Amino acid sequence: MSPQPLNIQVVGSELAVAWNDGREDYFPLEALRRACPCASCAGEPDVTGQLYRPIVSYNDKSFGITKLQIVGGYALQPVWNDGHSSGLYSWQYLGKLASDLPPPS
Repeated sequence: MSPQPLNIQVVGSELAVAWNDGREDYFPLEALRRACPCASCAGEPDVTGQLYRPIVSYNDKSFGITKLQIVGGYALQPVWNDGHSSGLYSWQYLGKLASDLPPPS
């Protein structure tokens, strides 16, 4: 069974996640937004499998979170200050992002 979050909170400019396996991860909000997995941000394949990535622009509100929603017990759906809210960050995806981030200094 994959780890499940026990507590998720925005702390300053980071998203803090405490997992049921004792681990804690801290995601910079800007990095989290730039890693948005939705089709509008990450792209989507056409019928031949060619991945098309849109050009995504950000503004000064793009990296703040207004609201956090848990979806189906398997993902986090942030609502960003600029209104973007279509990204579903599964627990597995968050774990991958955490392993890709540099360790805190």
